[in-house]
Amino acid sequence: MGQRPITFLRQVVALCTYPNLLDSPSFPEDAKKRARRILQGCGGNSLGSYSASQGINCIREDVASYIERRDGGVPADPDNIYLTTGASDGIATILKILVSGGGKSRTGVMIPIPQYPLYSAAISELDAIQVNYYLDEENCWALDVNELRRSLNEAKAYCNPKVLCIINPGNPTGQVQSRKCIEDVIHFAWEEKLFLLADEVYQDNVYSEGCQFHSFKKILYEMGPEYYNNVELASFHSTSKGYMGECGYRGGYMEVINLHPEIKGQLVKLLSVRLCPPVSGQAAMDIVVNPPIPGEESYSQFIKEKESVLNNLAKKAKLTEDMFNTVPGIHCNPLQGALYAFPRIFIPSKAIEEAKTHKMAPDMFYCMKLLEETGICVVPGSGFGQREGTYHFRMTILPPVEKLKILLEKVKDFHIKFLEKYA
Repeated sequence: MGQRPITFLRQVVALCTYPNLLDSPSFPEDAKKRARRILQGCGGNSLGSYSASQGINCIREDVASYIERRDGGVPADPDNIYLTTGASDGIATILKILVSGGGKSRTGVMIPIPQYPLYSAAISELDAIQVNYYLDEENCWALDVNELRRSLNEAKAYCNPKVLCIINPGNPTGQVQSRKCIEDVIHFAWEEKLFLLADEVYQDNVYSEGCQFHSFKKILYEMGPEYYNNVELASFHSTSKGYMGECGYRGGYMEVINLHPEIKGQLVKLLSVRLCPPVSGQAAMDIVVNPPIPGEESYSQFIKEKESVLNNLAKKAKLTEDMFNTVPGIHCNPLQGALYAFPRIFIPSKAIEEAKTHKMAPDMFYCMKLLEETGICVVPGSGFGQREGTYHFRMTILPPVEKLKILLEKVKDFHIKFLEKYA
């Protein structure tokens, strides 16, 4: 998509991969300092060794310090940090230890609709029960506790709902949850004894005025000991999103709090079966949580690159929302965060009929037509789940601004022609 990698991150990983470069004058001292620290934490001072299953110690310490800084001093214990192969691996692992029982006592996992399909896939693979709760499209995809309660109560008839997944900022929906909303969700989880999964991989991607990322961990802490000592919470982060976009490294971490010590033992055992996360990915994660600081020589270039990526994304979020909302038959909520637009599209009944003859969901039919006629590939809303009778697609806002403008124009022209053809 044309996004340039963050120089500092690549420098440190390069130094770790080929330590002979530590003598080279072309690398800054602050990058060398971090690389040396990471290598000292590796067996035989090499990225090629297995690490501890939970991840390299000094990197887990850096993650804990990052969480404390991010959350304004809320304590974080490196022993509750597990480095993972991207956030996906952490999410799948936690679900694995939570799922049990048979028949009506089979574990139910509550997920937002629309959702990121990792969840439905992991739930299906573990033979758990998917319990849908709907985000409120009319209210900017907000999460409503009454809807959580409805969903939970209905599910109790056929399974044992134990897990509540939250994606904030949202994928595919791009909403950023308010502090009040997070408090309500935590209270609900506390009341119903649900294990909370907070997917926070887009925490750096917040664009809208008046929106701010609040971590579940921070709010949980501020709600007092009654909550903080009791609600089980796993939070996830990754190198793949944010301003880094380093998805190929498969770097990530999870912080798991209030897990019973015996269960924690089982989690470590389960993680040790897959040996360890990629060590180069662990190094990349370290740079995300331990970037250059003011006064270090790489700071000015790092902050310039980081802000350039995030400012560009904010511009493209606004451009995409505005553009879609000029098209008749398309409505797009504000893209408050993350990396996607998820507009609602009107599909005429004639097109719905034709889709049926092709044995396709109407929005899949629409997306295939769009691909065939324009070369633009978007994902139909039916892949994420949506309310009955509504249709959407998910489109990334990653292309460079000029390319994105052309792309949006093409979608607009296509949609108008599509409506004319099937009117």
